[in-house]
Amino acid sequence: MNRTGEDNVNGSQNSPGDVSRRDFLKGSLVAGSVSVGSLGAFYFGYEAAVAEPLRVGVIGTGDEGSVLIGAINPDFVRVVSIADIRPYSIHRAFHGDHYSDAALAVRCGLMASYDWKTEDEARRHVKVYENENGDYQQLIANAKKDGVEAVIIALPLHLHALAAIEAMRAGLHVLTEKLMAHSVAECKEMARVAQETGLHLATGHQRHYNILYAEAVDKIRRGELGDLHYVRAQWHRGNVPGSDSWQQPMPRDAKPDDPLADRLEKDLRSWEGRLKSARGLEIDAWQKKVAQKRAQIADALLSDKAVPLGYQDMEIPKSKLYDTYKRPAVEELLRWRLWNRTGGGLMVELGSHQLDAASIFIQAAHGGEKQHPLNVAAIANRPIFGADREVEDHIVCMFEFPAPGYDPKDPHSSRKKIGVQYASINGNGFGGYGEIVFGTKGTLILEREQELKTPDGGGSSSVRASGGGGATMDTQASGEMVQMQSSGPANVSRGYTEEIEHWAWCIRNPAPENKPRCHPKVALADAVIALTTNIAAALGKQVDFQKEWFDPNSDEVPESLLDPKALKPDVARYS
Repeated sequence: MNRTGEDNVNGSQNSPGDVSRRDFLKGSLVAGSVSVGSLGAFYFGYEAAVAEPLRVGVIGTGDEGSVLIGAINPDFVRVVSIADIRPYSIHRAFHGDHYSDAALAVRCGLMASYDWKTEDEARRHVKVYENENGDYQQLIANAKKDGVEAVIIALPLHLHALAAIEAMRAGLHVLTEKLMAHSVAECKEMARVAQETGLHLATGHQRHYNILYAEAVDKIRRGELGDLHYVRAQWHRGNVPGSDSWQQPMPRDAKPDDPLADRLEKDLRSWEGRLKSARGLEIDAWQKKVAQKRAQIADALLSDKAVPLGYQDMEIPKSKLYDTYKRPAVEELLRWRLWNRTGGGLMVELGSHQLDAASIFIQAAHGGEKQHPLNVAAIANRPIFGADREVEDHIVCMFEFPAPGYDPKDPHSSRKKIGVQYASINGNGFGGYGEIVFGTKGTLILEREQELKTPDGGGSSSVRASGGGGATMDTQASGEMVQMQSSGPANVSRGYTEEIEHWAWCIRNPAPENKPRCHPKVALADAVIALTTNIAAALGKQVDFQKEWFDPNSDEVPESLLDPKALKPDVARYS
């Protein structure tokens, strides 16, 4: 069964003999027949294993890198090297994240993934580039000697293009975290090098491998929603000054005057006290927490390394709104999401996922034909946080996509459009995150990548991913909620495992039709949408999308709207 090509980029095709997704999710056809590890293979149409696991180096093992490590299926991927300059990231790469049960569930660490009992045992299998050799370039330079065939890149955004192109030039396949790159020009450079080298370049927009999103696509294509005409999405977070997931505490020795400088040391003293009084199994749990906290404090060693690695000191002058803010280079390294040079703000980190989802839904409404947005209007502002960042607190935007039958030259058909509204805010997490798809006959509600609801006039039905019980179907008609527990496989994932599996499978099964679902052309489109939205917010006016922006072979880029001298794509600069 082969359904991996571009025409099926969102898993929406069904050929004769395929098991229907609806029956699959109910578990009526696969009860007991599919293991958790091969769930994506069964559903998306690639084999449940490869003849030999792909030998991979992981570049960047921080928050997102550790999530990807935790999602690895050892039947598909063997991690043989890792690189990171942060002691904290190296520690979590091996041991996982023990700060909470939820964190450990997604960042379990290499030792748990490969059943290695100690870090010493793990290091006999995995070469570690750390300390003065922790720069990713060392891993790439030694890749062939280390037996590395491909790399997973989870570095700060501004390094994606540089690392990916260098890796492909070295003959390595690449899976890079989203967004594809920091600018559309860089995205096009990456796409051109992938085409030139013939190597697989995938980008981690995991909704392309999320079974619930694929089920939503099937519902749309079966006509259950009628005519799709509106999509509303949001990602609201309760981050406020002093409690911000993007502004983690820095070690005191790295920035003594930081408002959060005492937090790590206070936590360590408290946890060391808990360890002394612990008994039984609690001793092991507190030992792991204390070791992780010490590793986080050890990031202070980066203070002298940040500038040589290209990070910059910065001073934001005093203004009517904010006092002067001085930032050492190490702060840019540790809090890279807060700064425009290294990150891309809410639209890149959060909105790109959900506009990717909206694009998937709209493609389904067009029978599988990819559509690009027509225009975007956006506003962004910073009413909550002070001068300790450059990225905005809020962004709200509105897109128009073509609906089926749209014709810009016809007075009537030119009005056939699909509206997409998106908001990402800090300071209030009400509503969480998710997407709502509106059609003339029905509605789809996707919450937290874990639950799919289809409310209608007589009640509602939903399918959701359940950590303990697999896919669950809830139905509600005129009376009480009736829950039917699936007997199918447990732990339907958010798509991280499947995206890594399929990337490895495509590499092991070379053929023109076998390519990752989020290949360069798809990832470029997601980047154009997110980055152009930031530009529209900066300009304060509607921006019309140009088809050339979505073409990897065109030199036209939206960055020229802000800066006529913006760099054009030029892969020669990476030679």
